[in-house]
This record gives sequence, C-alpha cells and structure tokens, in this order.
Amino acid sequence: MIKVVIIDDMPAMQQVNSRLLGECFPDVKLVGITDSVEGGVDLIQKEQPNLVLLDIELRDGTGFQLLQKLKPVTFKIVFITAFDNYAIKAFKFSAFDYIVKPVNEIEFQQAIQRCIEEIQQNNNSTIQADFLMDMYRKENQSKKLVLKTFTSLHIVDIGNILYCQCDNSYTTFYLDTDEQIIVSKGINEYDGLLHDYNFFRSPPSSYLVNLEHIQRIETIEGFSIVLTNGLRIHTSKRKKIEPLQILQKD
Repeated sequence: MIKVVIIDDMPAMQQVNSRLLGECFPDVKLVGITDSVEGGVDLIQKEQPNLVLLDIELRDGTGFQLLQKLKPVTFKIVFITAFDNYAIKAFKFSAFDYIVKPVNEIEFQQAIQRCIEEIQQNNNSTIQADFLMDMYRKENQSKKLVLKTFTSLHIVDIGNILYCQCDNSYTTFYLDTDEQIIVSKGINEYDGLLHDYNFFRSPPSSYLVNLEHIQRIETIEGFSIVLTNGLRIHTSKRKKIEPLQILQKD
C-alpha cells in the first residue's frame, strides 16, 4: 500500500487533493494532512509516506524549508504551486513533477501516476531533491539539467548538449560525449527551458540546437545548420536571420 501525505495551507486545496486521490487512486492510502513546515516534518517522520503532495507557500515557511529539515529525502514529491515562476523552473531543471493551482484533474492524475510508477520501481529521490534545493538556493540559474529516463537520473552540463530531437512525445538529447539520452517528454517542455542558454528551435521544429555547437551555416542549395559533430540540419530560408544575429553577438 502506497502511503500519501498532503501538506498545504489552504483547506480548499486539501479537500480537492484528498478527493482526487480517493476518486482516481483507490489503492493509495492518505495517512495525514497538515498545513505547516513544523506539522509536515512531524507527520512525515511519524508516517514515513511514500509520496508527499507539497505546497510551496506554507503557514510557517516554505516547502523547501521542510525538505531541508528532512534530508535525506527518501519519498517522492509532487509540488503544488500558485505563482512561483522560479520554483517552477527549478522543478523542470530537476525533473520533479508539479501541479499549478488551480488543480487540473488530468494533470493531477498524470503526476501522481508517474510517482506511483517510480515508487514501484524503487527509484530513489535523494539525489534529485538535493539537486533541486541546491539550485533553488543559488542566485544564478543552474547550468545543469536533470534528465529522467525510465531507469536513471542523468545530470548533464547544458553546454555539453549538442542538440535535442523530438519523436512525438519523446525527446532525445545528443551530447558531445556521443551519449544519447531519451526522455519521455516532448521538445516543447525543453524549448522554453533552454532558450536562455542559447538554444535555437530550428525548422523543422523537431530540432532544438545549441548555438555554441554550430560550426557553420550553409546557404548553398537552401539553408542548413552544420554542427561541430558534422550533423547537417536543413531549415527554411526565412529563419536564417535569427541564428545569424545570435551568433554575431558579443
């Protein structure tokens, strides 16, 4: 039996999450609800849950402060947030599931189901949680990215990514070490995430290219981007100005 704890300072959200758990996941057991950092620490230590639904803003602090008090983190987490854009970016970089308030039932089901599958696979959350909290504390954005596959967590330097290529709901990351990492998320998830790190969405839109690894841009017989590993990506002529402008920046 998978044990779940809800930590949220809004009674209405406590009720919504509790109801959805009961309706969508009858095989999990809700073992406690609380609204604070102090209460959450006590509840988790007492019940030893497999999964925690954790709000960011709590009555006496934040969800990150709660996790800091419970290191090492051995349980799965689905974060719940109303507005903290930087927290959301941290979740994405560390591959944690999150739900934005107001809760969407389909997104709730998908997030909980992914965590249940990971619990059943005995995947450990300690490294992932440490990475998240370290990143959230830093003033500058992290230059590493967590890629979560079916069997592993890969922590990669963003600068080592040559390009990404999507295949429906999967994205393959090609690294300059010749390693390929396939994740079960679409390329749109990473487009906005990597834009600030000089990545360019190249038509055809199935490619997300690291501009630092562009070797040359060819204009003979159309318009192509050639990467340092020799890959040639054909693109449309109307898009050539954007990567050229970026490459010419100081």
